[in-house]
Amino acid sequence: MTDDAYTRTLREIFAHVDYSRTRQHPYNAETYNLDRMWALMTLLGDPQDAFPSIHIAGSKGKGSTSAMVASILQAAGWRTGLYTSPHLHTFRERLRIDGAFIPREKLIALWEELKPVIAHLPRTTTFEIITALAFMHFARSAVDWAVIEVGLGGRLDATNVITPRACAITALSLEHTDLLGDTLAAIAGEKAGVIKPGAPVVTGPQPPEAMAVIQRAAAQADAPLIRVGEDWRWEIRELTPDGVWLDIHGPHSTIREAYTPLAGEHQAVNAAIAVALVHALGDPAISEAALRQGLARTIWPGRLETLARRPTILLDSAHNRDSAARLKNALRLYPHRRLILLFGASADKDIPGILQVLGDEADAIILTRSFHPRAADPRRLHETARELFPHTPLHLTQDAKPGLERALTLAGEEDLILVAGSIFVVAAAREAWAEIAPQALPPDDWAHFAEPIDGQFTPMLPRK
Repeated sequence: MTDDAYTRTLREIFAHVDYSRTRQHPYNAETYNLDRMWALMTLLGDPQDAFPSIHIAGSKGKGSTSAMVASILQAAGWRTGLYTSPHLHTFRERLRIDGAFIPREKLIALWEELKPVIAHLPRTTTFEIITALAFMHFARSAVDWAVIEVGLGGRLDATNVITPRACAITALSLEHTDLLGDTLAAIAGEKAGVIKPGAPVVTGPQPPEAMAVIQRAAAQADAPLIRVGEDWRWEIRELTPDGVWLDIHGPHSTIREAYTPLAGEHQAVNAAIAVALVHALGDPAISEAALRQGLARTIWPGRLETLARRPTILLDSAHNRDSAARLKNALRLYPHRRLILLFGASADKDIPGILQVLGDEADAIILTRSFHPRAADPRRLHETARELFPHTPLHLTQDAKPGLERALTLAGEEDLILVAGSIFVVAAAREAWAEIAPQALPPDDWAHFAEPIDGQFTPMLPRK
């Protein structure tokens, strides 16, 4: 196996139809069609049925919750697969077993096996291919559990060919309104598409119109509905920049002084969802010790993550107005004299809304862009920021590394550098920090395995 073979594999995978690069395709049952995915699963011998699975949808927190659930199952001694998207630094993050990235050799072999199969299915998408590879990887590796994060929506998502033992719907908000609908009820309807007959569904607290849709879908599927905030509750003991201490109260048990290293009040809710979801499996092998250990060992970089102190460098993947408001609320955990905002976002996001929330706190704003094809031009961001904040100093850079370097020149030791607006900008900033301060991140940090990309969001030759 050579790096060239791995690079070729990634190029071939991303050469297929990739709706993540553009939103020019309508979101409907013709474009986002599960028929291809069902046909593909049949041709592969239905690998999605070879392992018990858990399905997690939502607008915010589904990745964090998925990581927590997988960590708990692993702590309980189960061989656990975790499928998430998009990746932060390396494609291999998307397909993990017990925390380990899929080996390059295995990915290459699975792709060579899959290629002739998808040749019979025209217009197979990149995400369908990656999802199939995940199911093949988990089936061949004989995982005891697989935690599957929904890519987009739920009802028409390629992951929705599994029959999960339980599912969850994390916090819902207006997102991808051009695709999922412009009301919370419409978005809830798409997310509730993951609910399966008889399988318990755990939901986080939801706005009334969204909860009504979820309740109706659960009733129609005869699926037990477990509501975090009512059936399960959480109580925060302490919020710190390094995580959350909390109590989690269930119908028949309480976990006191649990800890998750994921920071922010919203992570307390996600932790309660994760614990309620694992409890819904009814597996006596999953002890309180496993729940505690799993929460405490959860790894999910780039979400309210402190990269450095003096000055503080804080990263968060807030990508809509609601998540920006949560981030703004969390800033009180990070005492600072001045705030320098390094901001970049995808062009299809609510840029004025996000900027208005975060920029209001900023003493200086640096506008930049990520490597993603949908990234907004910094000049457009500059125009928006100038209208919103005519008196705030603005700076422009064409990518995140010079943006972070500019922020470091502006910041004093007691200041806060906040990187936000897009997961892709966060990824670029982490990789830039790994170059600026090579010893700052541990040797096994994901940033050290970053794969350079070209302007089409195609992974290139890996660094190691």
